[in-house]
Amino acid sequence: MAKFRGTVKRSDLEGGHWQLVADDGTTYVLEGATKGIEVDGVSVEIDGVVEKDVMSFAMTGPTLKVKAGRKVA
Repeated sequence: MAKFRGTVKRSDLEGGHWQLVADDGTTYVLEGATKGIEVDGVSVEIDGVVEKDVMSFAMTGPTLKVKAGRKVA
C-alpha cells in the first residue's frame, strides 16, 4: 500500500466520479473508502493501491483503490 497526496476533484464525465489530482500531476479515479473526502477541492492524503488491470468508464486515469483517506491542511 502507498500514500498519495493531492486534491480531490469531481468529474461529471460518464455519470460522475471522484478523482485525485496528485501532487505530481497524475490524475486517479477514486474507488473504495472515499467517505469523508468526497469534497471538490479538498486536499487529502490517501492510503491505497493503484489497480493496473481494471477497466473503467471514467477514462480519466488509473484507478486508485482507497483503503483510507483524510483531509490535510
